[in-house]
Amino acid sequence: MPHVVVIGAYGSAGVAAAETLADSDFEVTLVDDGDPGGGLCILRGCMPSKELLSVAEHAHQARHDHRIEGADALSVDLADTVETKNDRVLGFAEHRRNAVHDLAERENVTFVHDTARIVGEHEVEIGGDTVEADYVVVATGSSLNVPAVPGIEDVDWMGSRDVLDATAFPDSGVVMGFGYVGVELVPYLTEAAGMDITVIEHDARPLDRADDRIGDELLDLYREEFDVTVETGVMETAVEERDDGGVRLFLDDGSHVDADQLFCFTGRAPNTDGVGLENAGIDATGEWVADTMQSRDAPWVFAAGDVLGERMILHMAKEEGYLAGENVLRHHAGESLESYDPIPHYVMFAGAGVYPYASVGYTVEEAESRGYEDVVTASRAASSDGIFKSKQVPWGRAKLVVAADGTVLGYHGLHHHADVMAKTLQVVVENGLDVRDLPDRAYHPTTPEILDGLFRDAKSQL
Repeated sequence: MPHVVVIGAYGSAGVAAAETLADSDFEVTLVDDGDPGGGLCILRGCMPSKELLSVAEHAHQARHDHRIEGADALSVDLADTVETKNDRVLGFAEHRRNAVHDLAERENVTFVHDTARIVGEHEVEIGGDTVEADYVVVATGSSLNVPAVPGIEDVDWMGSRDVLDATAFPDSGVVMGFGYVGVELVPYLTEAAGMDITVIEHDARPLDRADDRIGDELLDLYREEFDVTVETGVMETAVEERDDGGVRLFLDDGSHVDADQLFCFTGRAPNTDGVGLENAGIDATGEWVADTMQSRDAPWVFAAGDVLGERMILHMAKEEGYLAGENVLRHHAGESLESYDPIPHYVMFAGAGVYPYASVGYTVEEAESRGYEDVVTASRAASSDGIFKSKQVPWGRAKLVVAADGTVLGYHGLHHHADVMAKTLQVVVENGLDVRDLPDRAYHPTTPEILDGLFRDAKSQL
């Protein structure tokens, strides 16, 4: 019986691969040393962050509705917030662990709660014992990427994990990193923790894939609605501790920012150290895994999820995990491997979740790189539709990307309810629907009116 080892079985990618392989005639060994275990998204990512953002969302909407008296006196109980988050998250994690342990009840599946490391050709060391493996699936996830800013090792900084567990914050903070984590957690720090925040943004605007006007809208939103100072077009050059225990962050334009606390929301790096990939002859720098989830240097090693250092998105990690498991079976059977080429689908809970950013499908540049010519675009401000004003959420903008033949290629929106509209546009984009076949009227004044306006505008241009 062929043997496959899944390293990192509690994570989203690992458990997806495990579910696929458990239904095969392989001997399957699942390994994870997580404590308590459950994967990054559940314990330290998607789920706990949404728990915190929900309280920031409620506080923000109450404070910014002039019809509600006394809202300025609202305060957030951070201890209660964290306790509630912990209770729910631990329940989600237990469900994940139970799912993995249930798999291990099968005759062909074993779970080992320990560390695993590749030590040679088709050899894996698990908790001190060496086993032979026909295949290995590496799903070891990622960890915080700490930037190499001089002096950072001498100051006390907080990452996203620290923020999720903190029940008290100082008065001010400076944030390095304005990607997914920074965009989501900064409004929590201002609305729930009441901090004065300065953000360092290396580019002219955040949201790399977004239309410039959407990136500019986010800047205006954070500066005006959330009272965040965003320094754009600058880089950090050094950081030092001040005499009062705070920090001073130096920038390449000659200026500096003083704050009580430094936050590192600087992305994540793949967990490849300690896995022993080099013992399999794998150079884990650059694109070391093909789009089949098979490593380029060792055909018996597959990988999925954050360890690839690419998409680092939950639903994509699961899809990669399923494909890795399926392609292990295909490779063993001598069949051609399937490739992973997903249509982009991202949701970022910007603006404390009041103004989420959703991106489904391709941007104009991505569409043109795929051979589409004469691409049509439609753009619309949320303020153009009265429903957003009535709901006291007037900020935002959306953009539709359509091929010359009418096929909807992409939707990108920063506005209220953009996250729930993402599923509708996913159906439209992934099924290659023609914008002229889409109804462009709502049945009642609702926030999807912004989509109706985009559809009408695109149709008029075709």
